[in-house]
Amino acid sequence: MILITVLTLAAAVSAAPSKYPITNVFPLADGFPNPSPEQLLSIQKAAGGSLSNAPLPTTLSQNETTALKLLAHNELFEVAFFNELLTNITTNVPGYCANDTAPLDRALLIKSIEAIKNQEELHSIGANAFLVNAKEVPIAPCQYIFPVSNFKNAILFAQVFTDLALSTIPAVQLLFGTDGGDGTRNVITLGSILGQEGQQDGFFRYAQRKTPSAAPFLTGGTASIAFNVLRKLIVQDSCPQPLSTIDLPVWGNPSWEQGGLWANGYVDKALRLPEPAWPLWISINPKLSAWSSLPFTEFGLDVGSDQSIVYLSGQNLPVVAPVGNISHVLSAPYTDFEAAFPFEEAGFANGLTIAGLVNGKGPFANADEVANAVVDGPVIIERD
Repeated sequence: MILITVLTLAAAVSAAPSKYPITNVFPLADGFPNPSPEQLLSIQKAAGGSLSNAPLPTTLSQNETTALKLLAHNELFEVAFFNELLTNITTNVPGYCANDTAPLDRALLIKSIEAIKNQEELHSIGANAFLVNAKEVPIAPCQYIFPVSNFKNAILFAQVFTDLALSTIPAVQLLFGTDGGDGTRNVITLGSILGQEGQQDGFFRYAQRKTPSAAPFLTGGTASIAFNVLRKLIVQDSCPQPLSTIDLPVWGNPSWEQGGLWANGYVDKALRLPEPAWPLWISINPKLSAWSSLPFTEFGLDVGSDQSIVYLSGQNLPVVAPVGNISHVLSAPYTDFEAAFPFEEAGFANGLTIAGLVNGKGPFANADEVANAVVDGPVIIERD
């Protein structure tokens, strides 16, 4: 039996109304996403540095274009989140007041979030500049739902999506370096963004009294994994460029609006959110947990004994765990099941572990092979 904290993700593509406000804040007060030259100078000053003046690619392969569209969407999402977080803190919204952020130095916290917001604005402007210079359409903001209502949950949420960014950028670097387009010269630029994301993730972890660095080798992911998380944070049909223009697979049953792969368990009420939603990730406290398996629920797809949960953790080879204890609920379209969670035995990393439901039992050589085999997921596991 396990004790886990479940942080629920708002059902962003559900037809049901959300209890959390839909974020539709663009353009920002600083002119983002289309600042004037004077506004851009102010953004750069607040960010602590300028956009790169190195030459931009003039041509992009199809795969590079797909990756850049995903990165641009993700950066816009991050800007919207940090803008809202900064507003909530500086205007003392309940749940974000001084006693909620204590014992952190409040002035330093505000300065840090403001710098991060402006840095993410430059990441977004830079990604769209790549696309425009290669004669592609830039990505415009969507509407978003952030499933948090207090500072404690907001910082955990920031850690989760920054961990995902850290897992995805190396895969994009590899793509740019090997795919034959004109983006090879920008591998180093992506590396600098990777470092910046790592710095801010250390801050989010420290703010939760965790060690700033989670593990010696961080978990690697893929563009498909990041896309299937991001699309659940975007309000359906709110993007000027439909998400279908991103050439990446959609996992799960697309006809089941509130479906998906869930991770279940006993809930720490201190972090339980009021909205019925998808538990897209779980946060496991090692001091309170004695686990050998994890319980899952699959909505929208049948689950059978020929399927498995595959874990990506650290820089280890994917770990395959066959599903067991399958229970089909006749009165509802979902299936409960379990899969082993061999954290110690398999040498899993602290921090991010990624899980997905696949057909068969593998083996899989790398994250790309896992992503190609996933039928639903991912579930994001944070163990600290």
